[in-house]
Amino acid sequence: MKRRIAILGSTGSIGTQALQVIDQHPDLFEVEILTAGNNADLLVQQARKYEPNVVVIGNEEKYKWVCRELEDLPVKVYAGKEALSQVGATGTVDMVLVALVGFSGLMPTIRAIEAGKPIALANKETLVVAGDLIMQLAREKKVPVLPVDSEHSAIFQCLVGETDNPLEKIILTASGGPFRGKNVDFLRKVTRCQALNHPNWKMGDKITIDSASLMNKGFEAIEAKWLFDLKPEQIEIVVHPQSIVHSMIQFRDGSIKAQMGLPDMKLPIQYAMGYPRRLANGFPRFNFTDFPSLTFEKADVSVFRNLSLAFDAMNKGGNMPCIVNAANEVAVEAFLKSRIGFVEMSSVIEQTMTKTSFLKAPVFQDYIETDKEARIVAAEIVAK
Repeated sequence: MKRRIAILGSTGSIGTQALQVIDQHPDLFEVEILTAGNNADLLVQQARKYEPNVVVIGNEEKYKWVCRELEDLPVKVYAGKEALSQVGATGTVDMVLVALVGFSGLMPTIRAIEAGKPIALANKETLVVAGDLIMQLAREKKVPVLPVDSEHSAIFQCLVGETDNPLEKIILTASGGPFRGKNVDFLRKVTRCQALNHPNWKMGDKITIDSASLMNKGFEAIEAKWLFDLKPEQIEIVVHPQSIVHSMIQFRDGSIKAQMGLPDMKLPIQYAMGYPRRLANGFPRFNFTDFPSLTFEKADVSVFRNLSLAFDAMNKGGNMPCIVNAANEVAVEAFLKSRIGFVEMSSVIEQTMTKTSFLKAPVFQDYIETDKEARIVAAEIVAK
């Protein structure tokens, strides 16, 4: 039986690479659902190639156009935010790949888990915002949450077969982004184009900016806390410019296991989609002689303040990570639109953390309200 995949966010970087994985294994996977927020052109192209059962376009203004373009195919077309949230729970789906960006991934993930669908999670913000709620719900529904981020996939792979061996800590590697080794004065003059020029990975704009500011690594630390049931002090960040060692785990005897490979997101996507099997593919292979030197260094949190802010939020807990996520989304959008500078993103986030209502034990509706409040606060700070 083929595994029927719903790809939420099929037109983005992760979504398009997931389709490449499916191309490699047409005997194992088939596309059941495709969704996009605004990129109707690519969504239609994908729908014509893969002929899914359902497509959803988030932008309701493009619904009629998508319908016309696909009217000769037996493809159901839906539109709007509610459709995006509900579609992953469809009965014919065997796995939901959540490749949406930011807070938008939260509700679709919850609905899919409630429906008992295995989750391949590429949306770290879902666990940043409400990791306690998501993982508790997954346990109640006995639903696996399989990480797609390369770092978390690495940790997950290293843990296979180690059930009875407690971790001492995990080591998340960071490329350092395009500004590794730069000082604050340099960062004050950074342009949008420079920040989007990542040395190792091809990603969407938002995650590329997060990588440049190291907020991405802070979010990954919070995500790891929930995925692997860790304490903040068990999570270490190490800058590894070559992006070959994707992450490591250290046991109580001091032994370390690492997962290595070329910086290619198709590998963790395939591992999650095919788990527990490792599937053959024709992707490029790593050659040690091409990388005679692998280097590691500490992250400079005095320059990249977003990383320390994320750890502060993780240590405080409650709805503070949700506040940081909302403020970061507002700050990144403002930077991409040249309304604030690169360094000012950290200031927006830090001020939002102090001005937004803190809740120690939030429930689901609290996360929704916190996200709204923090966005308003952050937008006001940006405007000033």
